[in-house]
Amino acid sequence: MTDFAATKAQFHLPDGMIYLDGNSLGPLPKTAPAVVDAMMKQQWGDMLIGGWNKAGWMAQPTALGDQVARLIGAEAGHVTLGDTLSIKVVQALAAGLRLQPDRKVILTDNGNFPSDIYMAQGLIEALDQDYELCIVDPAEVAARIGPDVAVVLLTQVDYRTGAMHNMQSLTQTAHQSGALVIWDLAHSAGALDLDVSACNADFAVGCTYKYLNGGPGAPAFIYVAPRHIGQVEPMLSGWLGHAAPFDFAPDYRPGNGIERMRVGTPPVIQMASLAAALEIWKDVDLAQLRQASIDLSEQFIDLVEENCPMLRLVSPRNAAHRGSQVSFSFSEGYAAIQALIDRGVVGDFRAPNIMRFGITPLFIDADDITQACAIMADVMNNRLWDLPEYKVKSAVT
Repeated sequence: MTDFAATKAQFHLPDGMIYLDGNSLGPLPKTAPAVVDAMMKQQWGDMLIGGWNKAGWMAQPTALGDQVARLIGAEAGHVTLGDTLSIKVVQALAAGLRLQPDRKVILTDNGNFPSDIYMAQGLIEALDQDYELCIVDPAEVAARIGPDVAVVLLTQVDYRTGAMHNMQSLTQTAHQSGALVIWDLAHSAGALDLDVSACNADFAVGCTYKYLNGGPGAPAFIYVAPRHIGQVEPMLSGWLGHAAPFDFAPDYRPGNGIERMRVGTPPVIQMASLAAALEIWKDVDLAQLRQASIDLSEQFIDLVEENCPMLRLVSPRNAAHRGSQVSFSFSEGYAAIQALIDRGVVGDFRAPNIMRFGITPLFIDADDITQACAIMADVMNNRLWDLPEYKVKSAVT
C-alpha cells in the first residue's frame, strides 16, 4: 500500500503553496541537493575524469533507464536516457521510417505536442524522400491508419486537455495495417499505470522532469521493443551509440541493444538529481497512484464546477479517458492563473484560453484540493484576476 503522506514528505514544497503544476515541472526531492552535492564534490571533485569508471557515469543512462522501464512497463535493458525529448522523437521516428521503406506517411494528430510535430516536419525536410506528415483530429487517428502509413506518432495524453489515447487499441489498429507506433509519454510516465510491453508498443519516448521529478533539463528516455532493437539503424549515430566508442574507429558501428540509441555525453549532474527522484518511486504502486489521481481529479472537478460556473471543463469528464491533469477554459485564463499563483495556487496556462492543473498524488492530497478550490472560487467570483499586472504575459506561461 503506497503511503502518499510519506511520499509528500519527501518533497520540498514552499510554505503556503499548493503546487498543481507537477505535470510541467515536478518539485524538488529533498534528497536531491545532497545527492547532487556529493556527486559534484566526491565524484567530479575528487575523481575528476576517473568518475567515468569509478563512479559508473558511463553506465548511468541504461542503469537509470531500467528504473524508468519499471514505471512504463518496459522490458529491462530496453530503455536508455540522455539528450532531450525532441532528440528522442527524431531518433524514434527516423528509426521507424527506416524499418518501413515502402511507406511514406507519418500520421499524427493536432493534439500532439507541437515540438513533436516540428521535429517530424524538420526530419521530412532533411530526408527529402517524399515523406508526408498527415495531421488529423485525435478522434480520426484510427480511421486514417492505412497501408500508406509508415509510423503513427502520438502523445498519449494531450498536453492541453488531458484527453488520453487508448494505447493498446491504437497500437493494435496500427499493427493490423502494417504501421509502427511511437508513443510520447511526456504526460504519462509517472502519472499512469503504463505497460508498453503488454500494449506491444514499437517505440516510446518521454521526459523525466514532469511527473518523475528529475529537475529542469532532466534527460529524456527512449524505449525500443525487443523485436526491433536488433534492426534499428540510428540516424543520429552519435559517438556513445557506437559499439566500441573508445576504439575511435572512423566508421560508425551500432552498439548492442538499446545502447545504440545513445547519442551524446550523459548529463551526469542531471542524472544524479534524477537518481534521487527515482528512489521515491521504488515504494509507489502505480495502480494505486492512478486511482488516487482519479479520486483527487474528481474532487477538483466537482468543487470547481460547483463554485466557479464561469469555467468550462475541457478535459474528458470520464476519468478513463483523462490523464492526470484537469483543464478548464476561460476567456481571461492567463490572468486568472497569475492571480491564483499570486495566492499560492500554482497551475499554468496554455494558449488560447486553457487553465491547466496537474493532479499529482505523490505530493497533492485531498486537503490541498479543497484549499485550492476555495482560493479559486474567491479569485473567480470576485474577479480578482482583473488587474492590469495579471494580463502582462511572461516569456514562459
